[in-house]
Amino acid sequence: MVYNIIITIFEKTNNMNQILTVLAVLFTFPVTAQDPEKFSKEINEEGIALYHSEMTSWNGTDIFIEHYKNRENIGGYFSYLDEGIPKCIFFSKSQKVIGTISFPANYNPKDAKIDLMERNFTQHETEYFTIRENALKRLKNDTIFKIYKDTNLNIVPLIRNKIKKVYVLTATSAGNTVIFGNDYLITFDKKDQVKNVEKLHNGMIVQKISDEKTGHTISGMHSHVIKNWQAITPTDICTLMLYQKFTSWESYITVSKKFVSIWNPNNKLMIMKTEDFKGMTEDIFKNKRDKPQTDKTYK
Repeated sequence: MVYNIIITIFEKTNNMNQILTVLAVLFTFPVTAQDPEKFSKEINEEGIALYHSEMTSWNGTDIFIEHYKNRENIGGYFSYLDEGIPKCIFFSKSQKVIGTISFPANYNPKDAKIDLMERNFTQHETEYFTIRENALKRLKNDTIFKIYKDTNLNIVPLIRNKIKKVYVLTATSAGNTVIFGNDYLITFDKKDQVKNVEKLHNGMIVQKISDEKTGHTISGMHSHVIKNWQAITPTDICTLMLYQKFTSWESYITVSKKFVSIWNPNNKLMIMKTEDFKGMTEDIFKNKRDKPQTDKTYK
């Protein structure tokens, strides 16, 4: 099955330079064995959770700005799942909730419920607000965070399995581009104070959605070099899901010394040891070279 998936990727990737780039990266990496099954499910679930948060915020912000006119009173926002219901919360500078936008599972803005009644945070919302604010303070005072032209940093608080984190993703105002990288993970101690800040990618990766010569891109890839983030990251998965409807990518690959991660649009994630992927690609190209060519007969 895995072998067939790889063949399909190569057959549908019309850009031979891209194929050669993938292979060049792979064959310059030394092999380091590690079992990818231990964390592939967790990475995928974390990425999906990030996607739900960001999709809620994307749609929630548009709706709230349309209905709430006192812009100077807005202090910020965050999103979370409330018993399975995606909610985007907007708060004032005096730290009161001034808007709650609730969505159905399909995130259709037409079906969203809008509540502009001012109220206090719930206990769960207070937890989200607290880590968001502590992350924001760190972001303003730590030189690890970079902001590039035509971009801004999105703060995404996430509480799963009683573990509190804040992801920082890069969003762009430039058209026809998808941004990977320039993303960060902030973790917290039991008192909700920042415990650690780390980069998830070595830099920012800008990929075009469409190409003037070939039209929509069919697939994409990038490499990972940070030791602790060798597989596809939750932020990568979140970005791929957010931009899925804008691209025609039929697969996406990340490669590193340890792992090759393959994601496809039905949100299936496969992580392989780099050594295994190398072996399969070698077999595929060997079979293609050894396959006899059928002579053409002209009448």
